[in-house]
Amino acid sequence: MDWPYLTAVAWPLFVALALGMLVHLGLHAVARRARAHAATRRRARMVGVVAKPLAVALPLAFLWMAVSATPLAESTIDRIEHWLGVGILLCGTWLLVRAVDAVEARILREHPVDIEDNLAARRVQTQTRVVAGVVQGAIVLVGVALALMTFPAIRQVGATLLASAGIVGLVAGIAARPVFGNLIAGLQIALTQPIRLDDVVIVDGEWGRIEEITSAYVVVRIWDERRLVVPLQWFVENPFQNWTRTSAQLLGTTFLWLDYRTPMADVRAELQRICEGDPRWDRRVCVAQVTDTTERTIEVRLLVSARNSGDLFDLRCAVREGMVAYLDAHRPEALPRMRAELSREREGEPSPGRAHSAPPGHTGSPGAEDGGAERIATPPGAT
Repeated sequence: MDWPYLTAVAWPLFVALALGMLVHLGLHAVARRARAHAATRRRARMVGVVAKPLAVALPLAFLWMAVSATPLAESTIDRIEHWLGVGILLCGTWLLVRAVDAVEARILREHPVDIEDNLAARRVQTQTRVVAGVVQGAIVLVGVALALMTFPAIRQVGATLLASAGIVGLVAGIAARPVFGNLIAGLQIALTQPIRLDDVVIVDGEWGRIEEITSAYVVVRIWDERRLVVPLQWFVENPFQNWTRTSAQLLGTTFLWLDYRTPMADVRAELQRICEGDPRWDRRVCVAQVTDTTERTIEVRLLVSARNSGDLFDLRCAVREGMVAYLDAHRPEALPRMRAELSREREGEPSPGRAHSAPPGHTGSPGAEDGGAERIATPPGAT
């Protein structure tokens, strides 16, 4: 054992590891303290963003300097420094991703959506989330590509692929079509904004709200708490309903089928009373109209308005229940019913409508010139 050689190699590495461990633990303690004050102090948030990547990058840098001070073989030092350099490069990529995430968090914090009029905030949040996701994906892609290009074997593979760029480009384009399609769709959604966070949409017949927009898909929270995951490209290529595109205000209808004797003036007065007594009505529209008739009933449409889709649904239910209860209690003649007119003929006095009717079982028309006696149909089963 060459103890002087081992000592010369181990001593710089031991010092670098000890110093790196102290720096690592110290930066983690700083990050924890900054996280405790992140809600109120901007400087604490900045320290929290930088601390964790530095807690890994600085020990790697200390090892880099220590390895170069050891009497190891030149090839061994080059290989170790290469791997340490890749680690430092990935830490820099991590730092940039965290910086973008911090900027995104600040913008979202300054534009909350839990307010009454959140249209502008939802627009800003949607653009911020989509653009931040695209930028972070590009940073990771470039960082990993730079790290891989430091390996000579991979560089040679790249040169070989460039020699057959036509075929490779075609295959890569076909393989990456969904990825790039969603990426371009994400940019289109961020710029044109057909959907935003918390928008109320109808997708494939499902009613829900936009819960999350990523760089590849959109999560729609269905009313019964299911989650519908839809690729971004679908919203660019297919029609869908957006109930909160420009405003959350909506009109809703409730239909009743009533009797012809329904007093519409009373129905309108009762509808107005129900709407004015309900805080979900936004005082814009409250109309009752006869929109159709059948041979038995009339179709009455009760049109009301509300501030958002949730209030509108509840208001429509309240209007339907209140109107049915009012008609049943005060205007029972307005409820639909089946009519039948019955009359009893006096014995020997046929009704005017049956003065010339044929006796039961007769198959010929009245007064037919059949040239013979009346033909009586034989009842089924008679002998």
